Amino acid sequence: MNSRTQIIHIDGLVGPIQMSIDLPDELKNDPHFAVRGLALVAHPHPLMGGTMDNKVAQTMARAFNQLGYVSVRPNFRGVGETGGIHDDGVGELEDLLHVTDWMRTPSSWAHLPAIEHQAWVSAANTLPLVVSGFSFGSYVGTHLVQRLAELGRPAERLVMVGSAAGKWELVPVPADTILIHGEVDETITLGAVLDWARPQELTVQVVPGADHFFHRRLHCIRNIITGAWLGMPDHRIK
Repeated sequence: MNSRTQIIHIDGLVGPIQMSIDLPDELKNDPHFAVRGLALVAHPHPLMGGTMDNKVAQTMARAFNQLGYVSVRPNFRGVGETGGIHDDGVGELEDLLHVTDWMRTPSSWAHLPAIEHQAWVSAANTLPLVVSGFSFGSYVGTHLVQRLAELGRPAERLVMVGSAAGKWELVPVPADTILIHGEVDETITLGAVLDWARPQELTVQVVPGADHFFHRRLHCIRNIITGAWLGMPDHRIK
């Protein structure tokens, strides 16, 4: 994805978990760059070709990098070099919870080449965590945010692209959740997303002309995410 991307493997609950680590460009020249937070990006359905290298997932990771976040894109069970088999979101939720614990542990990063000596590593356990997901990944993401809140380790924010509303059982989400959907999504209809969002009084940001995979509209995802952070408090120590 960029020169600051690393592919790593960590021990998971049922075998290795393969992940891409994407770093802000500023860290190329300044190991003391004040990282804003950590961002987890969950990819679409594994049985429908979804991987951590999905273009929408990459676009989301890039947007978070531009905002100063370190992004992590894990492969779900049975995808790429991640162990296990697809578990309809149950095992995938447990895996993402395991990954967030890994992300929030400074020693996790301490052995990674070109990362170990960066200043932000020692503060990884204090950095805000954003949860994001595309399609099936957004479904698992809603449950992850709920679980993290129950555990007293809440996420900073949830970003859902191509929301899985009407296809899988999503749980209610925080009021500041960012919902991005394509106008002509043929996989998950805009109507289904609106029906899910309406009782929660959530705003849905619709990209005109965009299909489920946002062909030729990926830049719109990036612009919506980065724009949503304008005016938000930035607690980085400069």
